[in-house]
Amino acid sequence: MRYSIITPSFRSSAWLKLCIASVADQGVELEHIVQDSLSDDGTLDWLMSDRRVQAHAEKDAGMYDAVNRGLKRAKGDLLAYLNCDEQYLPGTLKAVADYFDRHPGIDVVFGDSLVVDAKGECMCYRRVQVPHKYHTMVSHLQTFTCSMFFRRKIIEDHGLFFDTKWRDLGDAAWVVRLLEKRIPLGTLRQFAAAFTDTGANMNLSANAQREKQVMANAAPAWARKLEFALVWQHRLRRLLGGIYRQPPFDYAIYTLASPEKRVAYHVAQPTFVWKSRLKSPFV
Repeated sequence: MRYSIITPSFRSSAWLKLCIASVADQGVELEHIVQDSLSDDGTLDWLMSDRRVQAHAEKDAGMYDAVNRGLKRAKGDLLAYLNCDEQYLPGTLKAVADYFDRHPGIDVVFGDSLVVDAKGECMCYRRVQVPHKYHTMVSHLQTFTCSMFFRRKIIEDHGLFFDTKWRDLGDAAWVVRLLEKRIPLGTLRQFAAAFTDTGANMNLSANAQREKQVMANAAPAWARKLEFALVWQHRLRRLLGGIYRQPPFDYAIYTLASPEKRVAYHVAQPTFVWKSRLKSPFV
């Protein structure tokens, strides 16, 4: 088994259908494990009979517990998790597998991502660089989990499951642990996935803001005092790396209006500014 993709699910029936479709048409050997926490919105009426996935309906202790359950069931050599409101772009899993084949020393790779609205229109692009530990802790995680892929050895050799004490920032805490263990990280310089800004995403919650403060407080005193400098160092690194430049591009995703066929879009004037979320465009 080449890939195991884990999707934690709870009351996201319409979005989950799009997510599943985007995995099913990748054209590579995979298993798609959906961990549903006993949704009562009609999800289970169709999910358990969907032959494209391995569906498990059982109560969990939150999203990261659901991901861990899926990882423990996974048989693939390459692993990833994709939330219900996220999709892979065409050819992503083939490109990621090729990257790992060309870079045997890299254990985790981060791809670029698109942010789209509920209709599928591109709001902004998010190109990535390898994260830095203290910037992640005091500011934010600049990578998206929908475009993150890792080798099975991360779990088998290092036991790097997600810490379930976190409800919203477990991905940032996980990346900090990768950096602490000096896991070899790389970047795939192409758009790998689309994140849908539904207006109700978990990272907007009051708990997410509370956990962000908890993570910042766990950073060394010097890092908290130098937050401003760490943020500007991050921005400069991105500027010099060409992260803020992007020519026009095309993408294709499934939408609520077209759940069975990808819809193609052209972005004539790409922007990295996520206007509905960010105080500053340079993130």
